[in-house]
Amino acid sequence: MKKTFILSLILILFLAACSNEPALEGLWVVKSVQVGKQSMTPNARWVRFHSDATQESGNGRFQHSYGTWKFNPDSRELTVENTNGTADPYEPFKVAIDPDEMTWERTEDGQDIKVTLQRATQLQETYGDQLLGLWKLEGAKGDDSYFEQSDRPANDYIFFRWDRQFVIGSKKGRINGVYNVNGHKPEVELIPYGDSVRRDFWKIEFQGDQLTLSLLNTDQTVTRQFRRIHQFPNREN
Repeated sequence: MKKTFILSLILILFLAACSNEPALEGLWVVKSVQVGKQSMTPNARWVRFHSDATQESGNGRFQHSYGTWKFNPDSRELTVENTNGTADPYEPFKVAIDPDEMTWERTEDGQDIKVTLQRATQLQETYGDQLLGLWKLEGAKGDDSYFEQSDRPANDYIFFRWDRQFVIGSKKGRINGVYNVNGHKPEVELIPYGDSVRRDFWKIEFQGDQLTLSLLNTDQTVTRQFRRIHQFPNREN
């Protein structure tokens, strides 16, 4: 009888310990990705695990992947499969999980991979999310293909659309094109349509409702300061 009681107590304590283990379910944002000795952390990357073994992931406000997940509590191995993605050729991640932080580790092509995630309640914004919208030129230093140099520009603007197209209205005329935001660094590439204006790479900096673009593919100092607005300027004034 005493032996049965002790076994029952051990089982209760074991079950209690299991129930207190932090759950994998929920929203997690990627704090860092280490590939060997190199940091390759994506901007505002996240993954959300659901209790029905489904998951989705993305960057910022853009969800680009979805599928299923499976966690083996004995081996501490996590397998994530994306229905709309390519098959993962590597072994499952080994997982260590705390209430608010989780790490994934494995080897890929001879390199050690370590992903650190933090539990979250809301999505972060990418540089591209913050870039969206209409911006009025407030200051221009140096020469570029889009805006004339001026300390007091009139009604020049750039409009970053949700479909990755941009529109520029300036004294140099109207310029349309597409833009690409770097997934790891605060940089944007402007790719105008046609051959009359070349593509350029710009560093992005935000401060409140202010945006500064600094030209990267040049030896000169070229910056453009913008302020977020909500109506197109009257180009005739």
